[in-house]
Amino acid sequence: MEEDLAAGSLYERALAARPAGAPSARPPRPSAAVVLWRRGAGGALEVFWVRRAETLAFMGGWHAFVGGALAREDAGLEVAGTARGLDPGTAAPAPEGLLDGLPELPPDLVPGLLAGALRELFEETGVLLARELPPEAAIPPGLAAARRRLVAGEAGMAEILAELGATLDASRLVYAGRWLTPPFGPLRFDNRFFLAEWPYGAAVQPEVEEGELAAGEWIEPAAALARWRRGEVMAAPPVLHLLRVLAEDGSERGLPRLLDPREANLGPCRRIEFRPGFLAFPMRTATLPPATATNAFLVGHGETVLIDPGSGDPVELDRLHRALAAALAAPGRRLAAIWLTHHHPDHVGGVEATRAAFGVPVLAHPATAERLAARGLRVDGTLEDGQEVTLAGEPPLTLRVVHTPGHARGHLCFFDAEGKTLLAGDLVAGVGTIVVDPPEGDMDDYLASLETALALAPATLLPAHGPAVHHGAAKLHEYLDHRLWREERVLAAWRAGLREPQAMLPTVYADVPPEAHPLAARQIEAHLTRLRRAGRLE
Repeated sequence: MEEDLAAGSLYERALAARPAGAPSARPPRPSAAVVLWRRGAGGALEVFWVRRAETLAFMGGWHAFVGGALAREDAGLEVAGTARGLDPGTAAPAPEGLLDGLPELPPDLVPGLLAGALRELFEETGVLLARELPPEAAIPPGLAAARRRLVAGEAGMAEILAELGATLDASRLVYAGRWLTPPFGPLRFDNRFFLAEWPYGAAVQPEVEEGELAAGEWIEPAAALARWRRGEVMAAPPVLHLLRVLAEDGSERGLPRLLDPREANLGPCRRIEFRPGFLAFPMRTATLPPATATNAFLVGHGETVLIDPGSGDPVELDRLHRALAAALAAPGRRLAAIWLTHHHPDHVGGVEATRAAFGVPVLAHPATAERLAARGLRVDGTLEDGQEVTLAGEPPLTLRVVHTPGHARGHLCFFDAEGKTLLAGDLVAGVGTIVVDPPEGDMDDYLASLETALALAPATLLPAHGPAVHHGAAKLHEYLDHRLWREERVLAAWRAGLREPQAMLPTVYADVPPEAHPLAARQIEAHLTRLRRAGRLE
């Protein structure tokens, strides 16, 4: 063997040296979102939602409600009235363990929260909830120009309001709950949601200007959910919950469900279902920054498989097992097996404890089984390239096993052809990057695996680290282009007379910090091996 299987690669040793998934020192950023709603022409309830720009690093291309993080100036803005149902002194109810080791959250109402919600609403839609403005049947003079200046950064919100002679009015907001971003990475938001009715016949109607947002529309909540089920849109758990409640109970009768969203929990965790039948459980692991967690996935509508229980931390395992028990309590649900994408420690740390807790076999690629056997971890059966497994349920869900070496020799992805969903493991990342560390990692194999995945034309990628990726084919193209661009830099450095990876780092990886250089040097080695095979280093 080219390496000691038990010792692992430099990449694996780097993971082993990291503390076990310590949360980011930065607290989640306070943010606010406004759900505009109205009765449409036919009397049905409609909400205004937006599509985020594809270029955004955080959930680019996803559908959401208007809103964003609080700005520094928000706390200094004058706001008349307050939102109905908002208690300024207490925090929203949260299930045990939901905060993932974070300190206790601040109260629901923090300085600037209401002002930030109203500012974001004006910036993103042109709707200004304020006093001293003309009635809704008329368009206030200078409103559109004021919005353009605000968005362009030519004037602040305080200056805009002074020019319009207006004061922000929060009395039309109705508090609709609080959600915390799951621990996918260091960037997290503590988001409060508000409902606001906006009449169908108002002269000013919400309108999106391209920038951070790509589009906006009025839509019935049930129709929005149907688009999500068909895989046409991506939406975060709180957006899906709001849509369900509004579709079933409306804006008034549904308020208790919005203010206390425990129905959206699975034991100690929020329900995270990026695609129907794919439940994600982010587990804090000693993984590669900026990621802080590895996603375990429970896949299936009846018969299910658990993929990559990555953390061996007792607290994380307890949370996972209680969440799984809650998910499996649904009628007809049972866990059939644990599947592994590959052997790296941040993907297998909880395998033994979970196998023992649920009494199920562990399956993986033969190369992964070989790696794990060297560490004393037993694999009970194998998964082979091209194999199809149908999980019984309503509806049944068929997964195709796809061998995708490159990051690891035994790396597997799992493809739901009907839903066009690729559970991608470490082929791609929703947060951070993918390391190809030879000899376990191979750049030829990795690029070929990206091509293999691209041929499947996936609409959605579910990576092991970070949130789901919309427009999966575009992301795979992006990965291919980036690797080949980096390879041309390696080749240019070689032609300039540089022969060792360490010597190439300042030019090939000028965009990465020094602490990442050891792994970057291994990437250069992988490119050099590929170039040498192709005869390009003559």
